[in-house]
Parts: sequence; C-alpha cells; structure tokens
Amino acid sequence: MGDALGNLAEQLAFLRQKVAGIDQKYAAARPRLAYEAPPRLPEHAERIETVLSGDVVETAFGKHFETEKLYERHKRHGSISIGDLNDLPDDLLEAISDGTIGRSHPTKWAFLDTETTGLMGGSGTYAFLVGIGSIDATGFRVRQFFMRDFGEEKSQLARVSEYLARFDVLVTYNGKTFDKPLLETRYTMSRLRHPFAHMEHLDLLAGSRRLWKLRLENCRLSYLEHQILGVERHGDLPGDLIPHYYFDFVRTQRALSLVPILHHNAMDIVTLACLMALVPQTFRDPARVEARHGADLLGLAKWLVAQQRVPEATQLMRRAVEIGMPDRLLFPALFEIAMLEKKQGNEAAAVALFAELVTCKNACRVRAYEELAKYYEHREKNCAMALEMTRGALSHEVSEGLLARAARLEKKMNHTGKLV
Repeated sequence: MGDALGNLAEQLAFLRQKVAGIDQKYAAARPRLAYEAPPRLPEHAERIETVLSGDVVETAFGKHFETEKLYERHKRHGSISIGDLNDLPDDLLEAISDGTIGRSHPTKWAFLDTETTGLMGGSGTYAFLVGIGSIDATGFRVRQFFMRDFGEEKSQLARVSEYLARFDVLVTYNGKTFDKPLLETRYTMSRLRHPFAHMEHLDLLAGSRRLWKLRLENCRLSYLEHQILGVERHGDLPGDLIPHYYFDFVRTQRALSLVPILHHNAMDIVTLACLMALVPQTFRDPARVEARHGADLLGLAKWLVAQQRVPEATQLMRRAVEIGMPDRLLFPALFEIAMLEKKQGNEAAAVALFAELVTCKNACRVRAYEELAKYYEHREKNCAMALEMTRGALSHEVSEGLLARAARLEKKMNHTGKLV
C-alpha cells in the first residue's frame, strides 16, 4: 500500500512539473484581455495622448481614447456660418423625413460618421473611430471615440451609447446602408445593446441626391462639400487609405499617422451638419427655394410629384425651365409639365406644350405626338387630326402601337369619314 502511495505521489509531482513547464512556455503568448493595460510601447512609438489633445477614458470594459474639438459660432465652413446651425427651426426635418421625425431642436441632433477597417462592411469590419457632432450655443462640437487596438472596442462602444443617450435624432450620410448597420453588428458582436432604438434616423444622402444628382456628376459628401459649400480641402487623406493608416498605427503605435484620419472624420461631420442648413430647408418650403440651377429645382419638383403635391410640382418645374437647364433635362421637363397639367385638367396648357415639343428634334417628340393624337381623337373627336398626329409620330419612330393606332383611325375614316 505504501509503495502504491509513493508511486502516486511521484506521478503527481511529475505532472505538476510538466504543467508548470507548459505554462511558462505559453505565458508570453496568451491573448491580452480588454481590461488589461496595453503592452509596453516600442521605442519608436508616440502615445496618442501626446500627439492629439484628448484623454484615455476608462470604462467598466477597459480603456480607449477620446478627443473633442469645438468649432466656434463665429467661424464659417464654406458658405455656412457655424452660428446659424443653432437657429435652425425645430420643425425642419418633418418634410424631408415624410413626417416620421417630429419637432426636434437642433441641439438634439447627433451627426455621426465612422472610420472603419474596411469599406465593404461585414462582421469582420471594425469601426475603430466613431465621430459624433452636436450643435450647442457655443458652436459645433465633434467628439471622437477611438480604439487604440481591437481589445478596446467594447469600452469605445459603451461610451458611444452613453454619449448618444442625450440626443433624439441620428443624422448620417449613407448611414442607412453603412454606418448604422455596421455599428449595430459591432454592438451585437460585443454583446452590448445598440443605442439607436430611441433615435429617429435621417440619412441626408437621399435628400441630397434628389436635389443635385441631375446636375452634379456624383453626390459624395466630399464632392458636395466643394461644389455646394465651396470648401476646398488641402492634404486630405483619401478614404480608401484610411484602413491602411490604422493598421500601420496598430502595428507601430506611431500616433502621428492618426492625425489625418481624425481630421478627415471631423471635416466630414462638419460638412454633414452644414448641409443640414441647406437640404432640409428646400423640402420644408419648396416655393421659396432660391436656386441658380434649374436642375436643382427639377429634382425637388420630382420629389413633390412623389408626394402627390402636383400643383406645387408643376409651378416648381416651370421655374426650373425659366432658370434654364441642359437640353437633356429641358425637353423631358417640358413633357412632364404637360403631363402634370393634363392630370390637373388643364388641357389647353398641356396641348400647347405637346405642340411645342413636336416642332423640334428631342427625346420626347414621339410621345408628344401620341398625346396629341389621343387628345384629338377622344376630346376633339377629330379623327383626321388624330391620324395626322399618329403619322407624325411614325415619321420619327415605328412601333407596333403606333401602327395599330394608325390602322384603327384609317379604318374609321374609310368607314364613316368621322369618328363613331
């Protein structure tokens, strides 16, 4: 019995020795948890808090870095005064949101933009920087929440939730398809509840496209910043390079590489806020919009048509034609005005526009001939004129529908000499 106990003791001692050796071998390689202190920085590194003004913030889930910048009231961002943002009306967002956003003071709006480790989204993409802009009596503030490595994500997201609790409306640019779903995924991956449930969401991209897509070559935020606000960025970091800069920081801890990323993010948020002084106002009171380009009014008029505000849309389209626009937009606009006048029972105005469209070469000529043919056949009961309009359309385009209409009208003419 004693020999058996002695052998067992020896075996346990031997196993303890082996386990201790394994622990020693892999101790340095074990993963660092979020709540642990970051590793000792390499000699060439610069701590982010020494390069950027801000603080390392500690939460129940670890640490991360935050910084804030105030753009004072007296400053301008292109054509927009920062001080004017606080004076925007609290019913500004009702029209552009189709009534889903009620009265809300500008100080209750959170302007959000993220910088991420990839541009395609997905569960493997991190929002390493979350910027949130807000309006107050002193100007416009941009608060940025940054994770110095991937282990700081939960701490960062927890503070973003805490910060957003004071706002009622989330304002983004393409956030409906990118920023908001991405953050919701990151909250889920971190086993946290996302903060957006209590907030209405306005994605300003949709309204911007309605206003400017007919005139501008694209509606990217940086492009609108230059074309609409008149801001010229110098030395800005292209968005597709931002993930590479962040990965380089994680690898080297050289914080100077972060400066252009945070600046890019802050400028995007300021631009987003300044566009809020322009875009929603045009939807709130279209009749009083001041525009130098007919194409901009045309885009707004098309939105009014979708809202079933036909009389307003008609007047706005006529204003657009008066201001002027390229032929590729002018002739379709004239045809659409004619169709709107027809819908409202203003047949004389509609016929006059259709008659004008058939006199010159344009993309709507055949359709204008068809509308005139319908008018003369059904309203004027003039078979001869209806047939003439149909033949006019056929002289420019042959289709089965036009051939059938011509044959039917010819048959009626041959049978009775008039419509029956």
